[in-house]
Amino acid sequence: MNRTMSMIKRMRDITLANFNDWLERSEDPVRLIDGYLLEKADHIRETEALSAQCLRHAVHLKQQFLQAEQQKEKRENQALLAVKAGEDHLARLALQEKLLHEENSKRYKELHEQAQDAADQLSLQLAQLKADYQDVCNKREYYLARLESVCLRQRMNAHRGGMGGRAAESLFRRMEERVSDMELEARSLEDVRRLGREAAMYAGTALKEALDGELERLRRKLRQEGGGV
Repeated sequence: MNRTMSMIKRMRDITLANFNDWLERSEDPVRLIDGYLLEKADHIRETEALSAQCLRHAVHLKQQFLQAEQQKEKRENQALLAVKAGEDHLARLALQEKLLHEENSKRYKELHEQAQDAADQLSLQLAQLKADYQDVCNKREYYLARLESVCLRQRMNAHRGGMGGRAAESLFRRMEERVSDMELEARSLEDVRRLGREAAMYAGTALKEALDGELERLRRKLRQEGGGV
């Protein structure tokens, strides 16, 4: 029994080692785990069915063994009664059947022990399979939690990147350029208007000076002609 348990434990360790190796090399651990769980669930159901069948067979063999034992004892008692009654012929017949039942008893006992041993091994294997299945379920929950953490961190980084940091700097830089352009445009318009006013003032002064010059020219002309103004 200890040897059987050691073999089962060794097989379990090898299976889990292979599983962990596959898990580390897989790009989609959850999908791999789900496939593994489906496979193991089928294996568990098959093992349960086989274990139940072995147990039923062991129970049947035990019944056969017990019946053979009962018949052996019954024929033993009958042979004893026949000897007491002086019926040696009947005693021999009873003893002959007693030996047959005794042989059957030994055979069924041996078969029962083999069947019971197989049933016990299957029971241990089934318990180990269920423990492994639960262990993998726990790993699945762990990887799901890790994936959820990664997704939340990615969303957090995307949110942070969209609302601040370089994005905010870029936004304010564009605002600064726009405001600077508007200020430059406003200053340019003011300069144009100022130049217009200065030109108008200059034009008015020049016209007045020209008119004054023309008026003075006419006065000089009149004085030369003898007319006074």
